Amino acid sequence: MKKNNMVCAGIDTGKHKLDVAITGQGEQLRVDNTASGHEVLTAWLRQHRVERVGIEATGGHEQGIVCHLRKQSFVVVVFQPIQVRAYATFHRQLAKNDKIDAALIAECAADVKEIHDPADPRLEPFAQRMTLIEQIVEDIARFKTRHESCRDKQIQQSWKEEIKRLEKRKRAELKTLAAAIRKHEDLGKRLDLILSIDGIGLKTAIAILVRLPEIGTVTREKIAALAGVAPYDDESSDQVRERHIRGGRGRLRKSLFCAALPASFRWNRQLIEIYRRLTAAGKSHKVALIACVRKLLIFVNTVVERGTPWQKQQPRAKADLGLQGT
Repeated sequence: MKKNNMVCAGIDTGKHKLDVAITGQGEQLRVDNTASGHEVLTAWLRQHRVERVGIEATGGHEQGIVCHLRKQSFVVVVFQPIQVRAYATFHRQLAKNDKIDAALIAECAADVKEIHDPADPRLEPFAQRMTLIEQIVEDIARFKTRHESCRDKQIQQSWKEEIKRLEKRKRAELKTLAAAIRKHEDLGKRLDLILSIDGIGLKTAIAILVRLPEIGTVTREKIAALAGVAPYDDESSDQVRERHIRGGRGRLRKSLFCAALPASFRWNRQLIEIYRRLTAAGKSHKVALIACVRKLLIFVNTVVERGTPWQKQQPRAKADLGLQGT
């Protein structure tokens, strides 16, 4: 069937194959997840007058076909796996295989009411390089743990050399990535605006720039939700539980916490005052730190929206900071 007179397709993505289905039609297609397979799929979608395509994110295997279809002027909606399974649960769809999933994703695409503009395509390769840098940092932390737990001097030296090598590569990768970003005047300007905020270094600034393309274009509430630092109510009948943060973009949230922790103790006067005020009022370290992360993100959103560097100001009242019930 057609919903709103629009023909929609769903793609279940595998590492090597793409399974495709169209809403209300028995015809399905399986093609290779390669450049030539993408061309065959495009022709097939046009033959069936498909206007919107839904696809499930699968650890990066979907990126090639998503990019190809958008270049061919198709509207592409990328779903998280949890969204597709929730849709299946709602419709009591228990069976699962590639063809069934493709049809299910097509129905998901047809039901979407609001389509968001795709992210700046320039940011995707930068995000992948940022992931590499973060993985190097994770490797360094693992080697440091091994070094600390080892008692053999020769092995310790081996870990030290590996840590030194990775530290050098991390710095080189970060420098190269920053230079690549600054080749784009608008991205370089946005990066400098983010760097103007006390407590944000180059690594965190790049993480925000490439993982949060919505920065400066949406409200503070929306940007906090996208980053996964917005508190959500947890109430049912007479039970009122403490609000918690949830969802969002994991790697971005980790970068924000890594920046906010030292900033709240040393580098950013406003965050220091917020942290001290909240802990003095009886809030836990975790709650106070989350509030500082959210405030730091609001600083970033504001300077990018206004297009002017950050100015040090006295922190405003608690109500304006959105800290009640945090």
